[in-house]
Amino acid sequence: MKTYLQKMGKSLMLPVATLPIAALFTGIGYWIDPTGWGGNNILAAFLIQAGKAILDNLGILFAVGLALGMSKDRDGASALSGLVAFLVPMKLINTDSVATFMGIQADQVDIAFSAINNGNVFIGILAGLVAAAMYNRFSKVQLPMALSFFSGKRLVPIMSAAFMLVCSAALIFIWPPIYGALVAFGKMISGMGPIGAGLYGFFNRLLIPTGMHHALNNVFWFDLAGINDIGNFWNNVGVKGVTGMYQAGFFPVMMFGLPAGALAIYQCARPEKKRVTASLMLAAAFASFFTGVTEPLEFSFMFVAFPLYVVHALLTGISMFIAATFQWTAGFNFSAGFIDFFLSLRVPIANKPWMLLVLGLVMAVIYYLAFMFVIKTFNLMTPGREEGDVQEEEDEGKIATGSNKFTAKAEKIIEGLGGIGNVASIDNCATRLRLVVNDMSKVDEGKIKAAGVPGLRKIDGKNIHVIVGTEVQFVADEIVKIKYT
Repeated sequence: MKTYLQKMGKSLMLPVATLPIAALFTGIGYWIDPTGWGGNNILAAFLIQAGKAILDNLGILFAVGLALGMSKDRDGASALSGLVAFLVPMKLINTDSVATFMGIQADQVDIAFSAINNGNVFIGILAGLVAAAMYNRFSKVQLPMALSFFSGKRLVPIMSAAFMLVCSAALIFIWPPIYGALVAFGKMISGMGPIGAGLYGFFNRLLIPTGMHHALNNVFWFDLAGINDIGNFWNNVGVKGVTGMYQAGFFPVMMFGLPAGALAIYQCARPEKKRVTASLMLAAAFASFFTGVTEPLEFSFMFVAFPLYVVHALLTGISMFIAATFQWTAGFNFSAGFIDFFLSLRVPIANKPWMLLVLGLVMAVIYYLAFMFVIKTFNLMTPGREEGDVQEEEDEGKIATGSNKFTAKAEKIIEGLGGIGNVASIDNCATRLRLVVNDMSKVDEGKIKAAGVPGLRKIDGKNIHVIVGTEVQFVADEIVKIKYT
């Protein structure tokens, strides 16, 4: 399970890498036109819509990215299957379709189905994992002659669609009770004052991987339960120090806490991987601070280091509780980044908003220390901490040159692994091959080293890492080509 989640987290890096630029586009557009959101400025409208083209379609991005990354040979057919697997529930369990199935009007459909859209992360993750599993299982299946056209990779989208058809049918019955339970929970804690705000912050973050955090958001931010915290704040309606209490505590986390956590993740990275980790963390931290878009940072460690994500959720709840207790309030239209914080200073009902900056500095220290402690104590595989030897960087580039060097090296490595039939799984990180073999006794370390690799490491009875260097991707591609073609 741990290896599966680590591979899942790595696969998410492809779609997550697109989010910082989307956050930047949207943030600049909102900065230019904070009231009209593009209605008063064509440049703002252009930038906001460009950013929303990505941010409003997170489900699609995750479905395609996960399907590609989790498939055994990262073939394009798996990505197509991920898209197919996502489109099926999008069509089957949206409000209009459910109304048709039940023979009722669209406005009579359970509000839970309004959360089924292209941005639904849970559906995207489910679709991506299903498509990858279907690809790994059916991409080599040979059908009878009459159906042979649909054999192999052409069968994968069909099986993905069929499996998601069943999942969609189940979600029609499962989704509303879960959504309703979360709404009921939100209504219950809404009367608990600062403690309720803290619980809301904790569960808001904790539910993000499932996409069900919107159920709680509807209770506190909008008019589902009569709170309407966002609308009342920007309309300057309510009680000073109370209105905005379900928003204020997010500012210290998104502007200060998470960027400090990103610094800790960078500093915990292995020396040879700090450069790559720095680029990801810097972009994600900037997006979090400036625009309040936290997905690039949160999804970078959400699955590979879930205990750390729980710590993040807990600290978010603490920040919400402290801000609500002292009645420090501010609000946001888009998210709790610098742009919205600056704009909320002009709203009269905001109460001591500058104190949120003080709280933010405190949360930054707490986040940094907590992340450093948890990552190192539990040896969590946050970005840049994937298993690897410190000598890898020194050994990079020691591969001989030549037009067929990668093919020749791959063939020699395969021979040392006991033949291509003994290779069960092929993956790679920045500098090494990550291989799973069926029988470790067949592995000949001498033959592998004779291929000119700097070294290798047997992880356990099935897993072996072969250090290649920065050109590892080309060697991995050749091994994949030999095994699957």
